[in-house]
Amino acid sequence: MTALALPAIGVRPVPPAAPTLDVVIPVHNEELNLPSCVRRLHEHLTAEFPYAFRITVADNASSDGTLTVAQALAAELPSVTVLHLDQKGRGRALRAAWSSSDAAIVAYMDVDLSTDLTALLPLVAPLISGHSDLAIGSRLTRGSRVIRGTKREVISRCYNLLLRGTLAARFSDAQCGFKAVRTEVAVRLLPLVEDAGWFFDTELLVIAEKAGLRIHEVPVDWIDDPDSRVDILATAAADLRGVVRVGRALGTGALPISELRRQLGRAPLEPVVPNVPVGLVGQIVRFGAIGVTSTLAYLVLFLAFRGGLGAQGANLLALLLTAVANTTANRRLTFGRRGRDGAARAQAQGLFVFAVGVALTSGALAALTASSSHPGRVVELTVLVVANLAATVLRFVLFRSWVFRRAPQPLVEGAAD
Repeated sequence: MTALALPAIGVRPVPPAAPTLDVVIPVHNEELNLPSCVRRLHEHLTAEFPYAFRITVADNASSDGTLTVAQALAAELPSVTVLHLDQKGRGRALRAAWSSSDAAIVAYMDVDLSTDLTALLPLVAPLISGHSDLAIGSRLTRGSRVIRGTKREVISRCYNLLLRGTLAARFSDAQCGFKAVRTEVAVRLLPLVEDAGWFFDTELLVIAEKAGLRIHEVPVDWIDDPDSRVDILATAAADLRGVVRVGRALGTGALPISELRRQLGRAPLEPVVPNVPVGLVGQIVRFGAIGVTSTLAYLVLFLAFRGGLGAQGANLLALLLTAVANTTANRRLTFGRRGRDGAARAQAQGLFVFAVGVALTSGALAALTASSSHPGRVVELTVLVVANLAATVLRFVLFRSWVFRRAPQPLVEGAAD
């Protein structure tokens, strides 16, 4: 991947008549939901938001009457505009709308308005004051209140856990459709974001965080839309490809993070490094805590994927996701390895250890299936827990003696005398 160039330096001037906030609603075939969404948002902003605003309906390749409905709303309501794109993709719609906006702050929310609008002013206030650069609504932080199905809850938490394990992300919720960014920051970040679909949010946040920008999180009240037409499996697969691509770009230096940090002027704080125990007992304690967390995450993922992929497929995917996060956590917390040096090698060796775990758990499942053609779910989970415990013991031995083995320290001359 070739290195990406940054746009020219300079703060874009905001005309005197420009609004403070431009809220973009990306839509595709939403002619039925759009009128109530826009009217409700417009009413809230008019009554509760103390700054000038604009609502931009970004219609991306709708094949129904969405564009006509949007244009009628723009003619009816002041401060409502329409942007039409001929290609589909939420990220593409946001890039086009944000790049052309003259507002000081650009934001977006989903057309279903799952997020309570009372969180809008707390979302953008730190950006207006200049305290923060980006702001996100979070359904996974303390203080949030969420109503949604178990499947979506599990997938969301596992996805954000994966981001922490692979890209060292520190924000809590990458996918909530409720975000804002200072426009002068957006124009610096958008040329570096490649995704045009659902991964757009994650990629933008990862680049911003790596550049040392301040991300403000707001706990939100959020109610799941039961009529959501998002293809969960296809979106998850696209997100995983995006994680690999961004991770590769960060590792190879294709993303000009250092230059972006220098230009935007926020130097990262040096983290406080905890004292990592080097003794066997301390390592066992931390490894055990990480192992318990990984096992729980594995079981949740297995149950989530079991219906669509079958036992073996669910086992393989659940192990792969938790193995990457487990290796990253143990590298940092159990064995005290930090920085990028050796990280790729450790992940490669960790995948070998993962293959051993696959052999153990898959062998256990095969043996169970051979002994009983229709094992109960409780029996199946019990066998998997026992197999995972055996794999965990072996993983610790291999981690300590091979993957994260410390090089022997040279003897100081005279020390052995």
